[in-house]
Amino acid sequence: MLPLSHWPEADRRRIIGVFTDIDDTLSTDGVVPPATVQALADLKAAGLHVIPITGRPVGWSEPFARTWPVDAIVPENGAVALVRGKNGLQPAPVLADPLSKLYQQDAATRAANFTRMQRVAQRVLREVPGARLAQDSPGRETDIAIDHSEFAHLPPDAIAQAVRIMQAEGMTATVSSIHINGWYGDHNKLDGARWILRVLLGRELDAEVHRWVYVGDSTNDQLMFGHFAHSVGVANIRRFEAELAHKPRYITRGERGAGFIEVADALLATRS
Repeated sequence: MLPLSHWPEADRRRIIGVFTDIDDTLSTDGVVPPATVQALADLKAAGLHVIPITGRPVGWSEPFARTWPVDAIVPENGAVALVRGKNGLQPAPVLADPLSKLYQQDAATRAANFTRMQRVAQRVLREVPGARLAQDSPGRETDIAIDHSEFAHLPPDAIAQAVRIMQAEGMTATVSSIHINGWYGDHNKLDGARWILRVLLGRELDAEVHRWVYVGDSTNDQLMFGHFAHSVGVANIRRFEAELAHKPRYITRGERGAGFIEVADALLATRS
């Protein structure tokens, strides 16, 4: 991982959009500070697309999708998109505009998967000592989440056991900086990024991936780090460094929201 200062100005000047994780990337101590929200606004004002993509649930994400200066928010690891504007297909600057939820899976599939996921969640709670559902679970529609570092603490062996149970039940399982997420379906953060760009802007991410940057902080960002030529880890990613098969190309000096602001400043410096 190279210091962010090594990111060439010519590469930064070509960037047209930012995908970013939320927890421990935008947030600091569980809150997204006003200065970080202002960085999002500054990027948008400079003409860049900004799309947070997160493991957080759709219910938790809705207030932010209504108020943050972003094109959309893609929660639940790519399964859902929240977009302001008519039919959910155009980002709208007027906060009174309706908020649309777009799904990758149809309603029948979501309902069947939801029932299956609750059974798996109960198995994890029974078999993994100390396991607890994430407190944001009531807002989840397409996945389950076990808290390992937000309001509870699970040791590494318990985290690994929870992942094994989810995988044995046929689920995709990932570990973020705070939760163990599990779901049914082929979607993930990268698939969700491709999908929302196609739906929202009518464009193919893979054809222009060199013009986008991804910012993240944990092991569940590895797929994005490996795919994006321009990827940045905020400094707190160091705690996961030994577990990363795919590392970000660059790393910030600051942790969490302060690190994201560094990325925004690096991009904005090429627009002045």
